[in-house]
Amino acid sequence: MANTLLITRSTSAPLETVCTRLQEVSVRHKFGVQAVHNLREKMESKGVPFGRECRVIEVCNPRHAAVVLGQAIEISTALPCRISVYEEGGRTVLATIKPSMLLTMFNAPGAAATAKEVEDTMILIMDETCREQTIPGA
Repeated sequence: MANTLLITRSTSAPLETVCTRLQEVSVRHKFGVQAVHNLREKMESKGVPFGRECRVIEVCNPRHAAVVLGQAIEISTALPCRISVYEEGGRTVLATIKPSMLLTMFNAPGAAATAKEVEDTMILIMDETCREQTIPGA
């Protein structure tokens, strides 16, 4: 069953390649990379075995952030946008919570248009990241 709160994409490209590509594509779309969290390493460093690879990449467009924060400062609890990259069923999956759905938790109707613009850009970033790359000379 599909989760209506999430945007997901998948690719056959390896996780590390996808993480690198995602960061590059985000910057091209004017979203800065705030942090990259390696969940497996973090969990294991705390003594908790975690056998799966999963990265959480935090991205943000400061112009969009300023608009929504001007509507309601408590939206800061939902920033920056996070894209998870993990392996599932032999594929690399990208997943993020829809910004439009996330902002429904806040009383900020003036932020809806910005949330939709961010959501559309996140979809572009994820689609471009997952687009199969052609190998020169192949």
